[in-house]
Amino acid sequence: MNIENLISFPSDLSNFAIYFLILSSMFTSFVSAAFGIGGGAIFLGLLAIYLNPLYLLPVHGAVQIGSNFGRMILLIKDVKKHPILPFFIGSCIGSAFGGALFIQFPSWLIQMMVAGFILWTVFGKIPAIKLKYIVFGGIFSSFLTMFFGATGPFIAAMVKTMKLEPLQHIATHSALMTIQHIIKVIVFGLIGFSFGEYLYLIIIMILSGFLGTYIGKKFLISFGKKYFKIILNAILTLISLNLIINSLRIGLM
Repeated sequence: MNIENLISFPSDLSNFAIYFLILSSMFTSFVSAAFGIGGGAIFLGLLAIYLNPLYLLPVHGAVQIGSNFGRMILLIKDVKKHPILPFFIGSCIGSAFGGALFIQFPSWLIQMMVAGFILWTVFGKIPAIKLKYIVFGGIFSSFLTMFFGATGPFIAAMVKTMKLEPLQHIATHSALMTIQHIIKVIVFGLIGFSFGEYLYLIIIMILSGFLGTYIGKKFLISFGKKYFKIILNAILTLISLNLIINSLRIGLM
């Protein structure tokens, strides 16, 4: 049965692309839940293979709300509440400024910046933000997320300075990411982005992402972390190179 006969999906996406993105949401949510980080950046790169660059960050943000919220709910007892309010304030400010500039960037440049940011998370050293400066971390990371989408590694560096237990780290990181993505999606809506054509796809990707989160939480990682980091960095690097090639192709057309 053709999937388009049941639910309306974006007309520019093939059935293969739709299934690929749904499974990608589940897999990358599993990665984030099992390893604490990395899923958002991988998912951003996989979305970029099929989505129009102008739809990339709004759709990514909407799906990541579900992924991070699901992870937060599963670990709600471990969420540390003290950074939430200052981070929320900072996120509102940063997203507002970022949203005002987002509409002025051409699509090829957005792809190039996304690729550059992902490569930075792989090969660069992301600065840690001390707790007393968390409002500024919210401003800066939320400004970045309007252009780059997957600022999870940056926020993880900020949460790392709180010296939490592993479950507390993952839970608190998920709570802050949920806040940031909600604000980002609202800002994208205010500057004119319509989620209508992508609504059903977003909902299904959120559901598949929650399944991935649940499986990831149950998956006990006791060995192979060092190998996973190598594999993760390799995947992110390949995805970034693909984005750079696509952005150059679009920019030269």
